[in-house]
Amino acid sequence: MEKQSLWYLENIDVTNIFCPNKLGGHRDDHTPKMYKAGEYIYLPDEYSDSVFFITEGRVKLSTYSDAGKEITKAILGKGEVFGELSLVGEEKRRDFAIAMEDVELCYVRADNMKELLRDHSGLNLFLMKVMGSRVLNVEKRLESLVFKDSRTRIVEYLKELGTTKGQRFGYDTVVRKFLTHQEIANLTATSRQTVTTVLNELRNENIITFNRKRLLIRDMDKLV
Repeated sequence: MEKQSLWYLENIDVTNIFCPNKLGGHRDDHTPKMYKAGEYIYLPDEYSDSVFFITEGRVKLSTYSDAGKEITKAILGKGEVFGELSLVGEEKRRDFAIAMEDVELCYVRADNMKELLRDHSGLNLFLMKVMGSRVLNVEKRLESLVFKDSRTRIVEYLKELGTTKGQRFGYDTVVRKFLTHQEIANLTATSRQTVTTVLNELRNENIITFNRKRLLIRDMDKLV
């Protein structure tokens, strides 16, 4: 079975909190919105005044280095939250969010969100874990950049993808909606050419197969 999102694991009905209109509510401070693939949700230097909850689709959070290279911070899917730094003092966005496919979001203004945090104790725990996991992921990526070579970073990302997003079928692990080589490069601070080389080597060793729609890891233990 595919890994479930964090709010399921905590038994918190975040969908109801963020999107009451889906369940028959009528509150103006919760606004659902659709974005087409390739459409920006927000850009750097825009006011940071909302928290977003993904109900359908995938969203990429990225920034640009001083040299103009895109650095992908995270790729998020259904049931995940972003924009949470607006709750802890961020005045303007430092990154950009873009829809990777058609996306449906519910978003709540930061001031209204603070009221919800007072009304829903479980939501505090949920957001603390979201922010904590983001910090841990950043630390892991920094350590990887300092201590690990490009091939190791790419392989470890594939293992993480299989563990968090994959479905197990015996020894096989299937990841739907596999990323482009450039997207993997942006996530692992490598080049598209290096990603292509590593993926082809793993495919030639019969450890993985892949196309634009899916990644199949034949045996996670052999992915080293």
